[in-house]
Amino acid sequence: METTVVKDIFNALPFIKKLGSKHIWFDFDEEADVLYISFERPQHATDTDILPDGILLRLRGKKVVGVTITNVSKR
Repeated sequence: METTVVKDIFNALPFIKKLGSKHIWFDFDEEADVLYISFERPQHATDTDILPDGILLRLRGKKVVGVTITNVSKR
């Protein structure tokens, strides 16, 4: 399992690098089955774009400062 996790992280690296964020925070609410990803803390988001697949982009102006993913265990 650890090998798979490491491979998954390496596969995600190009996407993470594109974000240009020096720090990324992950918070998983197991009871709500929601993953919160923050590219800045505090986010101070001013708007939210709701994507059709249950993903919420947290925005400050045009900058994405976070992502909320619902129903994580079903993806």
